Amino acid sequence: MTTASTANGLLGPLKENLQSVIYGKSECIDVLIVSLLAGGSVLIEDVPGVGKTTLAKALAKSIDAKFRRIQFTPDLLPADILGSSIYNPVNGDFRFDPGPVFCNILLADEINRASPRTQSALLEAMNENQATIEGKRYPLPRPFMVMATENPIEFHGTYPLPEAQMDRFLVRLGIGYPAVDVEIDILKSHAVAEPLERIEPVLTLEQVQHLQQEVANVHMDESILEYIVEIVHATRRDNRLRLGISTRGTLMMSRAARARAYFQRRDFVVPDDVLWLVRYVLPHRVLLTTKTRHSGTTARGVVTDIVGRIKVPV
Repeated sequence: MTTASTANGLLGPLKENLQSVIYGKSECIDVLIVSLLAGGSVLIEDVPGVGKTTLAKALAKSIDAKFRRIQFTPDLLPADILGSSIYNPVNGDFRFDPGPVFCNILLADEINRASPRTQSALLEAMNENQATIEGKRYPLPRPFMVMATENPIEFHGTYPLPEAQMDRFLVRLGIGYPAVDVEIDILKSHAVAEPLERIEPVLTLEQVQHLQQEVANVHMDESILEYIVEIVHATRRDNRLRLGISTRGTLMMSRAARARAYFQRRDFVVPDDVLWLVRYVLPHRVLLTTKTRHSGTTARGVVTDIVGRIKVPV
């Protein structure tokens, strides 16, 4: 099956499914599908009640995935995520009881309400698709994806996400409030039944893995590779930043660019793929200096300025 026919036949219905529950947010849905194709995790940073949890559930139902939701709280422990060994008094041995991380799509709801120690329980899972519990490694189901949510407005009882945690999210995005006409359509659609209940699977897990394998084969020209690296190195030299993009960030941008090209039904990457992804893949990986932060400049603003000064390859 060719790249174009696969994208047309499988990704179109997936997007239609997600649009049937999240109205008027086409680009957010595109970013989510690109993240799925790239095998990356997603951080959704937005106010309560805009559809973050609904979007995660709709994606899980659409690909017939095993879905688990964890409500992060200050008293949540790493074992509550990863699992633990339980003693069996009958035969005197220990049995491993897997935690909710052993799924395909894990919704980490309000992830910034748990302590950094508990948040770090997801680091290995997000980076290596495995979990180490009591010295033993356990592979996670494939595909595996973390969708985490956080409320950027409420700070009481929350912990900032560590830099190492932020760097493992492929993208960070916000859904935002719907437009007036869109919100009227939402009211009409919820009058009879919940749209999420009507979602039917349009992809199998095996098909998702196949799509991810095809994405890895998308061609990226040397000039595009150099363009990505030039952007990354520019963030490391900029005096407005005290932390630039890591090598992991470079790799993730490359994966995301291939996934976006595939989503656009191409078997090669163009500069527009990189430019479209910049605002989702890079800003959460940099740290502003104190002076820059107090001046009111945002990480997205600095990254956009840096990218705008770099020559786009032809």
